[in-house]
Amino acid sequence: MNGRLLPRLHAVTDDSVLSRPEFMALAEEVFEAGGRRVAIHLRGRTTGSRRLLDLVLTLGPLARSSGAALFVNDRIDVALVSDVDGVHLGGGSLSPVVARALLGPKAWIGVSSHDVEEPTLGGADYAFLGTIYPTASHPNVLGIGTVGLKKAVSRALGAPILAIGGIGEGQVAGVMATGAYGVAAIRGIWAASRPGAAVRRYLEGVGNRRE
Repeated sequence: MNGRLLPRLHAVTDDSVLSRPEFMALAEEVFEAGGRRVAIHLRGRTTGSRRLLDLVLTLGPLARSSGAALFVNDRIDVALVSDVDGVHLGGGSLSPVVARALLGPKAWIGVSSHDVEEPTLGGADYAFLGTIYPTASHPNVLGIGTVGLKKAVSRALGAPILAIGGIGEGQVAGVMATGAYGVAAIRGIWAASRPGAAVRRYLEGVGNRRE
């Protein structure tokens, strides 16, 4: 990897977030509020390649100036022609092993997992595990809660597990108490009236772990 520690808070977008005309300003606010403790994930399943690449090229310098990290989800092609810090791979993406061969040793590579019993990373550097709590993104899923999360963390044998799914600001401390490495959020950050302030509150819940 690139020698830096993986950020503890990951602000994940979706197509609706990326389409907001003020998204660039909001992203800059998130970077400034979180610094090296935050990463933004550009995830947009229906967002076109040109739009994603434009976002990467614009946000990259902002991320670097604040010490934050920038990830692109699924789109290894975009990562290959830019200098993002990492990629996050979904179930239909290339394997972490193939992604590593393409991107080299410095990129962070993450995967999504829903397996409490065996949260394998398959060669990735970290995993998002969820859903933790009920969320509009998965309306028919109850969530594994902190009990399930703690079990998964214990079975991950020290691999970084970041919790995702319905985690509000007030739940972060309880999530971190399970031994999770960090937290990922979508609406809790981007739906806030001031995303930067939301980032600071999330980081308060994360606590003063070694960064």
